[in-house]
Amino acid sequence: MGKDEDPEDGLTYADAGVDVEASETATAALVSAVEGVAGDYAGLLDIGDRYLALTTDGVGTKLLVAEAMEEFSTVGVDCVAMNVNDLVAAGVEPVAFVDYLAVDEPAEGFAEAVGEGLARGCEQAGVELVAGETAVMPEVIEGFDLAGACAGLASKDAPFPGEAEPGDSLVAWPASGIHSNGLTLAREAVTREHDYGDPFPPDPERTIGEVLLEPTRIYADLLGPLREHGVRAAAHVTGGGWTNLERMGEHRYEVTDPFPAQPVFEFVQDAGDVADEEMYRTFNMGMGFVAAVPPERAVDLAGAGDGRIVGRVGDGDGVSVRGLEL
Repeated sequence: MGKDEDPEDGLTYADAGVDVEASETATAALVSAVEGVAGDYAGLLDIGDRYLALTTDGVGTKLLVAEAMEEFSTVGVDCVAMNVNDLVAAGVEPVAFVDYLAVDEPAEGFAEAVGEGLARGCEQAGVELVAGETAVMPEVIEGFDLAGACAGLASKDAPFPGEAEPGDSLVAWPASGIHSNGLTLAREAVTREHDYGDPFPPDPERTIGEVLLEPTRIYADLLGPLREHGVRAAAHVTGGGWTNLERMGEHRYEVTDPFPAQPVFEFVQDAGDVADEEMYRTFNMGMGFVAAVPPERAVDLAGAGDGRIVGRVGDGDGVSVRGLEL
């Protein structure tokens, strides 16, 4: 991207209000107190001849962009995507989704727009929208919050082993844009000198807000090819950016041919004077989903849709992207 200075010299995710390391520490403490948690992406419950899997996630501060733009028809897709993609990364077929919408005051047109996005996301993912809850809590919520949970089913041999092996190839699929992570940093960066309604410089036909609200891609269609080609582990690239690859095991992940990052990332980086390392540790940078697969299967897997081989798994630890150490 071109910002090689010390990350401390420019805007960071922590400066914007999100300390990823502190968040991971808190999450680890919570998980350690709960029995029966399995996997980095989904909890698996043994129900006899198969597993029931559950994920839960929300849309995050992308909601503040939607609120500023008064455009609520896309965040439902994000909510579904953030949950469904985690099930796919575990090798589990998503089947049903429930949502939870909390508001400070009811508004019929607003709720309808959110619901349209949820329905569209569920249709894309091939899951049933089976229930939902809308809570009016003016003393708790300012504005609104949207979260959900997704249930999945898998035969006992269906979930991915979850551990890459040195020598594996890394196959990835592109993101649709900024998805639904890192928006706290993105918002802080772009609003230094811009408004969400301003034209987006690389594409003046769209506004900055429209580009930031581009819905998260749903990767449910990859589940069949991932299983067919013997994927060992997969990662949904969300909070933490490309360090998510380390969820596939303690190895070294060398990304030598990544997808090009969409223009939104360069725009955010320039607006906030954000260092390259911080960008790759915060955003998907154009790559939303990645899988570790035996090298002899990599070409065929990459041919499933718009995937490509982006690197390899090696001995050691850490993540490098074209020599940039994360």
